[in-house]
Amino acid sequence: MDSERLATTLGDIGGVVWGPFVLIPLLLGTGLYLTIRLGGLQFRKLGAALRLAVLKRKDDGADGDISHYQALTTALAATVGVGNIAGVATAIYLGGPGALFWMWVTGLLGMASKYSEAFLGVRFRTKDARGDVSGGPQYYLARAIPNKFGLTLSLIFAVFAVLASFGIGNMTQSNTVATSVQESFGVPTWVAGLVLALFTGAVLIGGIRSIGKVTAGFVPLMIVLYVVASLVVLVLNVAEIPQALALIFTDAFTGTAAAGGFLGSTLILAIQYGVARGIFSNESGMGSAAIAAAAAQTRHPVRQGLVSMTQTFIDTLIVVSMTGLVIITTGAWRSGIEGAGMTAEAFNIGLGGWGHYVVTISVIFFAGSTVLGWAYYGERCMERLVGIRGVMPYRVLFTVVVFVGATTELTVVWNFSDIMNGLMALPNLIGLIVCAGLIARETRAYLDRDPKLLDEPAVSTLQGTAELERLPR
Repeated sequence: MDSERLATTLGDIGGVVWGPFVLIPLLLGTGLYLTIRLGGLQFRKLGAALRLAVLKRKDDGADGDISHYQALTTALAATVGVGNIAGVATAIYLGGPGALFWMWVTGLLGMASKYSEAFLGVRFRTKDARGDVSGGPQYYLARAIPNKFGLTLSLIFAVFAVLASFGIGNMTQSNTVATSVQESFGVPTWVAGLVLALFTGAVLIGGIRSIGKVTAGFVPLMIVLYVVASLVVLVLNVAEIPQALALIFTDAFTGTAAAGGFLGSTLILAIQYGVARGIFSNESGMGSAAIAAAAAQTRHPVRQGLVSMTQTFIDTLIVVSMTGLVIITTGAWRSGIEGAGMTAEAFNIGLGGWGHYVVTISVIFFAGSTVLGWAYYGERCMERLVGIRGVMPYRVLFTVVVFVGATTELTVVWNFSDIMNGLMALPNLIGLIVCAGLIARETRAYLDRDPKLLDEPAVSTLQGTAELERLPR
């Protein structure tokens, strides 16, 4: 099968997975169900959660490998990536401005999903053979649903997460970096790929502690710089903001032909691409962020769940919104340019011709951080499948693939990534629905004792290595 036919086939499969009868209703339905079961937790406790995540940053003396804050920045590193620049533009290109509204909906409901999976990640975490904390859907699906069904879901998740790590978390990111650097600065793609691969390999040697330190240092900086640049564009186009917001909300329910009309965007496309690119950006419901959350030094699963919940708020309600509003207020959404090029065009319009440098620098930071976060996700799932002996070969292969992705045409890989993302999310979403009662019950019990998240006597939720050995593989 030639590459064009393969790309078409994968595109058709992705259309089914992300279509109106599989993942879209399951993602939105799970988020809505958990929002109801948790009593709108993401709205009631957002302020306290942000204070715990950004100001307090850690629970001293608690079990875990990295702080609350480092777990949050590691997860943000994995999510604030190409999806925030190219993914938003693609959603608007294919689905019209209304797709941004559905990205917001996905984010708001996804905060409940993100809380729930992070809660379970900590609640059922364990230690690997080296004594490092390990957790996420690859463990909690088998532990919280202690039968063959739960075990099967956990293994399915682990397999698709490893495969997805080479797509969404690796090749798509390095390729976007290399292409952007070549277009803006004339640097050959192989040079950019080599530098990114060497950087990735150097950080991965130190494991999650090294990743946590690196992401804690530059993730906040990269987000602030991008948001400030976006705000400058929006201030310069402030008169266009009311019309842009009106277009987003009306188009969300009527559908508008994107890219000058030739694509014939409909309401279904606005919803489909809004939800698909929303989950590509914030990963709520995919279960990936629970892997980072499980490594956090935290006194109770509820505390880390709330910290992790703020990741979706920052990613979608702040960073994605900035990109979408810049694209729409500048009129770049009608340019016919696709992907990161549309975002670069929007910043060029807004900042007088040099805005594409802002996008290129942001892509370097966003994509580079995503590679690090997903490397950790992939190695934890590899450890679940084959044991600790699989971690180092995975790191080496992952680093090599970073270079390959930077120098290869990736139409097939983008389609493959969409499918892997969806197949990863399916077992996790099923598990979240099954475990909703447990999550809601233990959340209420904790918040009744500590409603302001001020403090809690240290309660270890960490399982021992003996428990790990008894978990079927």
